Amino acid sequence: MIAAAPLTGIRVVELAGIGPGPFCGMMLADHGADVIRIDRGTRGGLTIDAQDPLLRSRRSIALDLKKPEAVAAVRRIVGEADGLIEGFRPGVTERLGLGPDVLLADNPRLVYGRMTGWGQTGPMAHEPGHDINYLAISGALHAFGRAGEKPTPPINMVADFGGGGMMLAFGMLAALLHAQRTGEGQVVDAAMTDGSALLMSMIWGFRGMGRWSGNRGQNLLDTGAHFYDTFECADGKWVSLGAIEPQFYAELRAVMGLDGPEWDRQMDPRTWSSLKVELECRFRERTRDQWVAAFAGHEVCFAPVLDFDEALADPHNRARGTFVEAGGVTQPAPAPRYSVSGTVPPAMAGERDDAAVLAELGFSPEDIATLGH
Repeated sequence: MIAAAPLTGIRVVELAGIGPGPFCGMMLADHGADVIRIDRGTRGGLTIDAQDPLLRSRRSIALDLKKPEAVAAVRRIVGEADGLIEGFRPGVTERLGLGPDVLLADNPRLVYGRMTGWGQTGPMAHEPGHDINYLAISGALHAFGRAGEKPTPPINMVADFGGGGMMLAFGMLAALLHAQRTGEGQVVDAAMTDGSALLMSMIWGFRGMGRWSGNRGQNLLDTGAHFYDTFECADGKWVSLGAIEPQFYAELRAVMGLDGPEWDRQMDPRTWSSLKVELECRFRERTRDQWVAAFAGHEVCFAPVLDFDEALADPHNRARGTFVEAGGVTQPAPAPRYSVSGTVPPAMAGERDDAAVLAELGFSPEDIATLGH
């Protein structure tokens, strides 16, 4: 029998936001935390975000934070919580009367998680921005793209989610462990600029060792190398190749019949461009499925590039349960997996009963009526 999820017993309050803040809340809820989302304003019935996986597996209540009684209610709820997530610009929660000084005075063991693009300090702290801007100043965006082409952001995966929401979730858990040991809460300042820079640590290491140039698309892992790229096939579909290590490169050569002394110079950047042209021609000779069959059983570091529907049907993804359906919405399953603990099966946002949630949190009928529920 699978044990309870590892964060069972942890309660976190999430002040509603978009993108990385909800992603952090989703991750904590996926792993057992009781996350209560506070939406600003009032709306009844189905939430307008009922199809959004980022809002899964947690309850929500609507409170108008412009009203003193609503602010007081949030303070009361947070006073019994382990953590709080907010994703506003610096100073907004302070103006609402819900800043860290106030809430940590109410609850000294509180972990107060702050999710911003630029961070709480620095000359850009109060400026607007999006993922692409945070990537730009962290140095990461400069590295994304092909040789001779403009920097190309990998949608909003790196700053918003990897360097933002996931980094905040990590910081929250580290601070929660500290609070459990010491009884001391604190503020977690998660900036997407910092997080996206941190995700580039290996590349900074390569740069320090003289193994990474500042020229985009001309390095080992940025599509510069002929053995680390995507290739179009005869049917217009694509495959991925990552044959870095000598044994994998040797298998690649064997499968594709890559003979000649020029193929012996795998790590010589001077050969990469011409060898990539040759590989591009070779891959266009067969369909993607034919190449999948050709590489089957060979250790090459090869995989087909799947679209959304193909990823759902892929045997490996199906075997691991990588995707699930909840509320009619297909979405990624919680990750990572545990050998002992479970995770929370996703449940989509549905009919919301604010009064019932507030009653469970200890509010009397009179309190609830005062809050307009």
